[in-house]
Amino acid sequence: MSRPSALFIVFEGGDGAGKSTQVHLLADALRAAEYAVTVTRQPGGTALGRSIRDLVLHGDHVSARAEALLFAADKAHHVDQLIQPVGQAGEMVICDRYTDSSVAYQGAGRALGADEVQSLQMWAVADLVPDLTVIVDISPAEGRRRRGDTHDRLEAEEDAFHAAIRAHFLAMAAAYPQRYLVVDGMAPAEHIHEAVCARLGTLGVHLT
Repeated sequence: MSRPSALFIVFEGGDGAGKSTQVHLLADALRAAEYAVTVTRQPGGTALGRSIRDLVLHGDHVSARAEALLFAADKAHHVDQLIQPVGQAGEMVICDRYTDSSVAYQGAGRALGADEVQSLQMWAVADLVPDLTVIVDISPAEGRRRRGDTHDRLEAEEDAFHAAIRAHFLAMAAAYPQRYLVVDGMAPAEHIHEAVCARLGTLGVHLT
């Protein structure tokens, strides 16, 4: 059986969960196994995305609907300019956040409606769905402890906002277990990485 060369893998979870650590651990493991890998993030994976990220996360107040639309614009551009071309060239793509973050943060956290935000996101990305989404799960209190005194506009929201986000991530994973892996963000980073690698083994990616 030939091994897959172009999977689209996403890491999701609350702020401070440790997604970025897992992104880099997986990228290093894939490269060691001689896969071509592109690592990116949303928002901020393109020049336009970096401008949107700065505007929404660090600028003045942005209304909830405008926030959802700006994140959708970032994803539309990111998929068109980076994710699809890289995948079509045969590279693995690992992305720190994707559409599920918008559904959870704006749909559930901002109470705009998960179904409505999901439809907007799917239109923006032309229905591109990851092969695997890893949710690194931690409590809002733990996320706040890890972030310390540094917060962007979304991180600074109350724990109830982050609890709604967490609940929606877990609900999505429960509804579509074939597309999601939930890992305990309190576990040691290397144990989380091992769980991710084991799940990728079921997709034909063997890293041990």
